[in-house]
Amino acid sequence: MRIAVVLIMWAGLATPAVADQRFEFAPFEIPTSGRIVVPVVEGEALTGIAATIDQRSNGALTVAAREAGFTGEAESTLTLLGVAPFSRIDLVGVGKESISRVAAENFGGIAAALLGETEGGSVHILWPEENVDTEATAARVAFGYRLRSYRFDIHQAEQVDTEKLPTVVLLSDDGSKDQFENDLLYLADGVFFSRNMSSEPANLIYPQSFVERARKQFRGLDNVRIKVLDENDIQRLNMGALWGVGKGSSRPPRLLIIEYMAGGDQAPVVLAGKGITFDTGGISLKSNENMWQMKGDLGGAAVVTGTVLAVARRGAPINVVALAALAENMPSGTAIRPGDLLLSMSGITIEISSTDAEGRLVLSDAVYFGQETYEPSVLIDVATLTGSVSRALGDDYAGVFSRHGPIVEQLSAASDAAGEGVWRLPLDDSHFEQIKSKYGDIVNGGVGNPGASVGAAFIGSFVEEDQVWAHLDIAGVDLLEEDRPTVPAGYSGWGVRTLDEYLRRHHQE
Repeated sequence: MRIAVVLIMWAGLATPAVADQRFEFAPFEIPTSGRIVVPVVEGEALTGIAATIDQRSNGALTVAAREAGFTGEAESTLTLLGVAPFSRIDLVGVGKESISRVAAENFGGIAAALLGETEGGSVHILWPEENVDTEATAARVAFGYRLRSYRFDIHQAEQVDTEKLPTVVLLSDDGSKDQFENDLLYLADGVFFSRNMSSEPANLIYPQSFVERARKQFRGLDNVRIKVLDENDIQRLNMGALWGVGKGSSRPPRLLIIEYMAGGDQAPVVLAGKGITFDTGGISLKSNENMWQMKGDLGGAAVVTGTVLAVARRGAPINVVALAALAENMPSGTAIRPGDLLLSMSGITIEISSTDAEGRLVLSDAVYFGQETYEPSVLIDVATLTGSVSRALGDDYAGVFSRHGPIVEQLSAASDAAGEGVWRLPLDDSHFEQIKSKYGDIVNGGVGNPGASVGAAFIGSFVEEDQVWAHLDIAGVDLLEEDRPTVPAGYSGWGVRTLDEYLRRHHQE
């Protein structure tokens, strides 16, 4: 079935600014003064470029490293101030093994964390072509620096003055400037969009304003077409699940559709994201503790939108569609209740056992719409879906579920390369049996274990068995309590890098 959609125009909102760091690339040489960041290979004595700088500083690095117990262990650091002829030297350990792409990005992120309060002038990052893998380029170091330097301070009285940020100069002979400026910088933009949208408060980001923010980001890009289904279209197309979640709010739901078609005749990849702009739990009201975090329950929609933004900005030869299923889950006189029955677009009836199991509802209509409208080669949905996945995997891995082994292997390899991580969790017939309803076809929650697999089975019920499909549950990785090398504490934008890497490997012509 081919489904017609209505194009709706919205006015734009201002987009939060992200602190812009200036990056330059220059041939490798050791500066004669100033601030430098130096990779140090693990060992009992300084070697390579660190040894050369040690000689120029009359052995000061060796003395300082010995006193501090610094041996170059991976991701360890030592900062030296006023060691002539340099004003500042940051030593960053890279371990014993050949430096991988992820290690190069982490190196850049660690440098950004060390230099976060530095103002004015420049900082030189030395990146010799020794002991590094082919993909561990200076561009990857700059990318990691960019990712870690993210700040969300748009609503604070004192914001970072971008004019005072030092220029970061990458000293390397690997010729990767173009890779950074025409590729990885755009990937960082996609990650930042995702982080921004989750970080914003729900009084500013709701279904309509999400659409407006996205429109502004895609404005002027080639091969992009944006469509929006409003509440009238959603009801006309019988999207009873999406409408059911959103109708309790004074801010009606939307289905945002972003088509980027630059891949010729190939069938598109469809990425569907859960976009609950705030989740009170509805009538099944959540407790107040940490409810503020539910402003980030739109993380899946932000990730799929950010992924397509990165792809479009770099002009990749790919066909990919982002579907953002946007709704605010509020209790009111018009909200759905436990015990209600909803008729989804697919014709499947859904019994509501909990209005707090709403993400799978909005995705049920979104994945069905995506499958029927675009006949995709691959369908992937992304959602902050269950607390169960975070209890199972913590904040190191997202859960991946599928009926199809190859797509799981491809996403796992892509996530490893991207420096994120996924772990496959079970999805089998028993999980589909558990969600059978006494009063309708399926029930949306409150049945069976494990919860993450049951949630995946619910979404999978709206996807044909022969459709290549994967479900990513990012509930454990979307909000980090502590800094990571390339991710400051806060909303992480997890998944943009993984999906981008997957598209490059398997769908980019």
